[in-house]
Amino acid sequence: MLTAAAGLGVFTTLSSSNVLGVQVPTSSFTSSSMAMAATSEEDLTFAYFGNGCFWGRQHEFVSLEKDILNREDVKVKSLAGYAGGKRGAGGKNKDTVCYYYGAADTVYERLGHAEVVQIAYKNEDEFKKFCEVYFKNFNKTPFGMQRVDPQDSGPGYRNVVGIPGGIENEKLMKQMESANANGMKLVRGEGNDFDNRGKPTENDQINLVWIVDSEKLPFYPAERYHQFHDGLGYKFPESYTVGLKRAAEKAGAIGKVPGCPEMREKAFADFESLEG
Repeated sequence: MLTAAAGLGVFTTLSSSNVLGVQVPTSSFTSSSMAMAATSEEDLTFAYFGNGCFWGRQHEFVSLEKDILNREDVKVKSLAGYAGGKRGAGGKNKDTVCYYYGAADTVYERLGHAEVVQIAYKNEDEFKKFCEVYFKNFNKTPFGMQRVDPQDSGPGYRNVVGIPGGIENEKLMKQMESANANGMKLVRGEGNDFDNRGKPTENDQINLVWIVDSEKLPFYPAERYHQFHDGLGYKFPESYTVGLKRAAEKAGAIGKVPGCPEMREKAFADFESLEG
């Protein structure tokens, strides 16, 4: 089982390595000390879920952590980020994944990634609870199940779940299938790429979820701006957008992603760079 450090961990810059039992890229999360990892009170396994904008999904997973799993603020693990792309990372050292404001070769969608939220679970029962929240974020249509925010389209918003071992993980797939109340298609994914015509190999499709191996296709944390953000067109309580964000920053769990411009919001959907 993958081991996580107590608390939220520390945001730092490091070379690609296996930290906390998870293969993490540069500009990712690690523990504040290996001693903390060794004395962790929890053994957690990481997975990620994507279906549309990660702002709303992060809030719902955090609500599950706090309200159902009874995790304190400093124990919250759900973080927004990017994953599922076969091209990995870009930038000078091939270790950077950014939102659309980054350099062209670091933009997550160009690298094949989708917006996702990484979660951590202690056992199969907890994993199923995250799956149940995930599948509630789809609406019935005459053509099958469609995510609740279909206005965001394209491979960067596709339905994707990353679990250790991918679709071959029979125990987790059993829990996912049990939570999949409306029978969405769960399809093996190998990571999205683009063919010689620029078409995505794993596109945004209704009533279908790509299942990928999170050990082969790791999670890349999103910029600090995107963490604990308001929803798409609606606001969350300040205890979430301010309180939890401050707690995560203080703990070092979120911070500046090296190589990515950090943004701040002047008004809804109106951004400016903190570095400009």
